[in-house]
Amino acid sequence: MRGNPEVIDYLNMLIGGELAARDQYLIHSRMYEDWGLNTIYERINHEMEEEATHADAIIRRVLFLGGTPNMARDGLDIGHDVVSCLKADLALEYHVREQLAKGIKLCEEKGDYISRDMLRQQLADTEEDHTYWLEKQLRLIELIGLQNYIQSLM
Repeated sequence: MRGNPEVIDYLNMLIGGELAARDQYLIHSRMYEDWGLNTIYERINHEMEEEATHADAIIRRVLFLGGTPNMARDGLDIGHDVVSCLKADLALEYHVREQLAKGIKLCEEKGDYISRDMLRQQLADTEEDHTYWLEKQLRLIELIGLQNYIQSLM
């Protein structure tokens, strides 16, 4: 099938964001594991796997539409402690959310409702799962303090 070139280009741009999110979560999860924070390691490792699934879905859609996937990854923001890792991941999710919303609008305008629906599902994951969880962790740190938060993750 031959897809709309603008949609294919936009989907290719989204691949870079998903790959960056995957890689950033991978690095952060391994940092948490190294620090002995097993609970957050497991959650962030799960997020890494979901981002890989998102990238895979977009790659498959680009191929279906007759495009060539662009595997160039966006830049990473690697934290150096628990709070900076969480904040970097949250900033990335906000960016991905904004890009997905624009992609949904473009797909709607170009009549590509299958791509739109795929991006809507990814947006739901981003807003209802990833972003919400990260915001909750940062709120917990504010409420109970960093040391208590870290202790709860061991």
